[in-house]
Amino acid sequence: MGILIRYLPLLVLMSSMAITQVTQARESVLVVANSGESSLQLSKSELRNLFMGGAINGLSPVEFEPGSYLRKVFNTQVIGLPEARIQSFWAQMKFSGRSVPPSNVSNIEEMLTFLKEHKSSVGYLPEGTSIPKGLTVVYVSI
Repeated sequence: MGILIRYLPLLVLMSSMAITQVTQARESVLVVANSGESSLQLSKSELRNLFMGGAINGLSPVEFEPGSYLRKVFNTQVIGLPEARIQSFWAQMKFSGRSVPPSNVSNIEEMLTFLKEHKSSVGYLPEGTSIPKGLTVVYVSI
């Protein structure tokens, strides 16, 4: 009985983390681009490369601020890494001068405005968001 009480907080924490990951895995995100190409489609690996500092046809990624729920969903489903690993990666890239992280926005309205105003930008939105004319859905997470 003493062992159970001793490890109960750890078990509760691990259970809540697992529930959060399952919940995030069920939500879908739309990856949207202002590319001028209505037929543009990107794969999950291309998006991971783009959002982790790679270059794809002059596209520039934009994402939500660290800690944002939608960013966590996107990172889980598309990037495949936890926020801490991504932040560590960008810290190393900035320190070495090799690359800078994507631009950040605070909310859905800012994301839509940024995407509409910046040609070749790519960002993500929650499924069900009304996509304005001029933007193209290039990927839908499952």
